[in-house]
Amino acid sequence: MHNPTGTLIGYVASRAHHSDVGGSTPGSMPLAREIFEEGLRIPPIRLYRGGTLNQAVWALLLANVRTPVERAGDLDAQIAALHTGSTRLLEIVERRGTTRTLSAMDELITYADRLVATGLKEIPDGTYKGADVIEDDGFGSGPVPILVRIDVKGSLLEIDFSGTSPQVPGGVNAVEAITSSATRYVVRCVVEALLGEQLPAGGGSMSSVMLHLPERSVVNAAAPASVAAGNVETSQRITDVLFRAFGKALPDLIPALSQGTMNNTTIGGTDPRTGEAFAYYETIGGGMGAGPTGDGLSGVHVHMSNSLNTPIEALEHAYPFRITQYGIRRESGGSGKHRGGDGLRRDLQVIGPCRVALLSERREHGPAGAQGGASGAPGENVLIRHGEERVLRGKDTFWVEAGDILSIRSPGGGGWGHAED
Repeated sequence: MHNPTGTLIGYVASRAHHSDVGGSTPGSMPLAREIFEEGLRIPPIRLYRGGTLNQAVWALLLANVRTPVERAGDLDAQIAALHTGSTRLLEIVERRGTTRTLSAMDELITYADRLVATGLKEIPDGTYKGADVIEDDGFGSGPVPILVRIDVKGSLLEIDFSGTSPQVPGGVNAVEAITSSATRYVVRCVVEALLGEQLPAGGGSMSSVMLHLPERSVVNAAAPASVAAGNVETSQRITDVLFRAFGKALPDLIPALSQGTMNNTTIGGTDPRTGEAFAYYETIGGGMGAGPTGDGLSGVHVHMSNSLNTPIEALEHAYPFRITQYGIRRESGGSGKHRGGDGLRRDLQVIGPCRVALLSERREHGPAGAQGGASGAPGENVLIRHGEERVLRGKDTFWVEAGDILSIRSPGGGGWGHAED
């Protein structure tokens, strides 16, 4: 992006999750052993040059996805977002000038850095550890341990994931950017809670933090490791272990664990109503962990997902599905002085043959409570065929027939404090 005199002043970015980018299963969330199975890999490449669309690149992208019309619309939306962002920022430059605008950007980063340093001083100096596991990688490797050690000294924070599992065959491997992002999120949550003030988004929030990630581990995977679930599931567990560690330093501030999964559900095939290919991808909310000030929320997205709910009417109009049940899983939240939020149950009946891929966690052990609170109930994935229920694996790929019902039952959140208090 250039100012009116032609000086480069910055870049505008748009990041979005597309519901299908190719790969071995519809929705691009397969059980994969290599990243090549997870969809089209796109290196940094110019889609536009001088305002002109590169038609060859555009055609290449759309030729490798199952729903090209939908993908084209989403890409157009991202392009429009970039234009809007650039326009708005240039309007500020025109009003305030390039020098003042860039100085304000730098000051936002510096201000965030000062706030983080101030907040970290409120944490007692010491070493605090957290541990948890990914239940399995979809190929029999599991449980997969994730360990963290946090050293606090004044306004400095050292976070070390040494001891975490090496990368595994299945797609629960997270790359450095995912682990760094999850860490930034947790640090921001803790500092904002300590100060009662919102941090500006930016690189300043990590200036006081040293992050150590073991090479070729599930928190710092190297190619050609598969990584789809690392983004959507392992990011949640990284968040959990960090909160568990901070909970030892700040027991009266940190909440119990939330559902700890996105319950990723992808379904694809040919829509019998239209004869066209479709790819459906949705994350499903669950229970939020209770905290020192109150109960956890029920049926919400938490931490690294924060997606919106898809209304039933919109879903049934767009896809060959019927929602036969959608509601709160009562009593799935952990008990305690404050109860964990309840999970959800979402039953989806297909009206034609489809291929399903599931990436989910917390199917064996529910999210832990805090300060004496009970764990939330684990989730379940269930296939209902002719009235008979069959419990599915947390990570699975399979075909369903017309009339089959896929029932996703998400975990409840952990409780906080002893129930008798």
